[in-house]
Amino acid sequence: MIRHKLSLLIYVLIGLAIFGFAFNLLTNTTSLLMNLFIMVAVGALIYGAVYYFFLRKRSSNDLKKYKKAVKQSKMKYKSDRTGNKTHTQAVKKQKPLLNKRKQSNARATHLRVIEGNKQKRKNRASF
Repeated sequence: MIRHKLSLLIYVLIGLAIFGFAFNLLTNTTSLLMNLFIMVAVGALIYGAVYYFFLRKRSSNDLKKYKKAVKQSKMKYKSDRTGNKTHTQAVKKQKPLLNKRKQSNARATHLRVIEGNKQKRKNRASF
């Protein structure tokens, strides 16, 4: 019942806001537009201040490391592209050999499954 009264109150407030906006639009248009412009400007200033002081400095150290690694990778492979062409021809010759070879579905020997104690569960009622 309280929820119904609260939603009714919200609808009444929204209706009054629409009525007041329409009334000001018809009677005092320049003042209404000036107030809207000032509200938008103040909101933009507050958002800019919050972004400048809080959100801008939140960039993580991982992101900086990633950007540095990308830059190093680009520099490395950029020099390889301009290198001798015999290297690229040798790679092209090896590709058909790799495609013809069938890949086996054998398990990797360096990986293993660690069995846990799934059956033993703590009795939470005893705490």
